Amino acid sequence: MKYTEEHEWLLEEGDLIVVGITEYAAEQLGDVVFIELPEEGTEVSKDDEVVVIESVKAASDILAPLDGEIVEVNSALTDDPGKVNEDPTGAAWFFKIKPSDLSPMDDYMDDAAYKDFIGD
Repeated sequence: MKYTEEHEWLLEEGDLIVVGITEYAAEQLGDVVFIELPEEGTEVSKDDEVVVIESVKAASDILAPLDGEIVEVNSALTDDPGKVNEDPTGAAWFFKIKPSDLSPMDDYMDDAAYKDFIGD
């Protein structure tokens, strides 16, 4: 698993990257009450805003970690956004992206670097 400075986790699954938010990010947000997911088939560029999350504390955006195509979204989150608080690094993934180039994955943090980043 890799991590971004925006507290997203990235997991390689074959030629796809699964994207979600970290436990730390879910705790910072508080109770998630609304999630707007992208459309499958959407072409995105790195740092495009692709998901909107609203919690009782704040609204936040999830950014595309890579250039590519959104090939699957976790539509269960639309009906039950609280899953993000229950299982942020498992069942509450947001989308899967088919990247046009995997090399930027090398620039993201591993577990140890992310723990240092959040001061854990």
